[in-house]
Amino acid sequence: MSVALTGNIAAGKSTVAEAWSAAGVPLVSSDELARRAVEPGTSGLDEVRGAFGDEFVTAEGTLDRARLRERVFADDGARKRLEAILHPRIRALHQEWTAARRKEGASLVVTEIPLLFETGRERDFDLTVLVDAPVETRLGRLVEQRGLSETEARLMLASQMDAADKRRRADLVLDNDGSLEELEKKAHALLDELRERAGEARVLAMDLHLHTAGSWDCLSEPHRVLERARAAGLERIAITDHNRLGVALEMAAAHPEEIIPGEEVRTAEGIDVIGLYLHEEIPKGTPARETVERIRDQGGIPYLPHPYAGGKGGGGRYAEELAPLMDVVEVFNGRLHPGRLNAPAQELAVRHGRLRGAGSDAHTLLELGGVRVEVPTHPNDPASFLEAMARARVMGRTASNLVHLASTWAKIRKRLPGGSRS
Repeated sequence: MSVALTGNIAAGKSTVAEAWSAAGVPLVSSDELARRAVEPGTSGLDEVRGAFGDEFVTAEGTLDRARLRERVFADDGARKRLEAILHPRIRALHQEWTAARRKEGASLVVTEIPLLFETGRERDFDLTVLVDAPVETRLGRLVEQRGLSETEARLMLASQMDAADKRRRADLVLDNDGSLEELEKKAHALLDELRERAGEARVLAMDLHLHTAGSWDCLSEPHRVLERARAAGLERIAITDHNRLGVALEMAAAHPEEIIPGEEVRTAEGIDVIGLYLHEEIPKGTPARETVERIRDQGGIPYLPHPYAGGKGGGGRYAEELAPLMDVVEVFNGRLHPGRLNAPAQELAVRHGRLRGAGSDAHTLLELGGVRVEVPTHPNDPASFLEAMARARVMGRTASNLVHLASTWAKIRKRLPGGSRS
């Protein structure tokens, strides 16, 4: 379970972080990651120098953090420019850190992140914890403990989001309205609760391969597909229409947390390759290897569907060649008949060390919910998806052979006047 620990300046957040770290919880500070993002020799430092000038870099080639801090606290535009440089780099470093802790088997990790809500990153975590204290208490700490003038302290306080807004958005609030000993006691009590919750961390159910009326052999209206998926307990679906990306992009724009935009490309070899997280359509008839290259060129994820299906999977003829090029191999396809053809796909994924995916391949609403991939809750982006898929649990049942009649009818219906969607 990934927990974000936040709080406005001088609220006591760092004290809680120290207590949890001392208790053995893997913990990383976004400030630490920010320092790494602008270390000498990094592109981050070069970009800060270009945006603010050489005077913000010391003679030793390090960032003059104190001077830059003065500038951004007094200039909102400068602060936003700095955040635009730092935040993407911090997020990438954080994903690397989290992935490493997961490989180590950690069940609970904590990130100390002051600007959690300001940067809109609360959805990146399973749970958010806010440490809060009265404004006058925080002001006094800045003046007495950090040696700031009252004017400097008030500027710092004014530059941050109002604590009342943060309290409304946080999952849990730890009030620091007493002594240091009382705060530490509260911190350890909350940690016990978090460790208990970590044993029941949320999972997210996905279907990674399905169709809408954007496909030539499907009549399912896209919004009804999403409604049916929700009703079936699916929280995220990949729309992978045949050789078309338009519907998937439209749905992803309208429902960014629920839709993965994808395309199932019929390659020059007459087999299918899926690209997930695409933003540019790949033409039908593109050779399979080139299709994979085009998927990767746009930051997408190559996914090999039904590798042992006759026809669209080449009966397994391309499986060994293509599996090493993929991030994900589909080990269960709900439309594959006979269903036993899923078994060699499982073996293929294991043999080549690929992530295991699954999809209903639904062309009708009733097929939705028959197949699911359960993974830890994660943001809807390629890097987070791959991290989560390392812990995927695949479940599914094979649909009735009758579903193919629906696809045949869809092909006929679309050839009739006014038959684009229904």
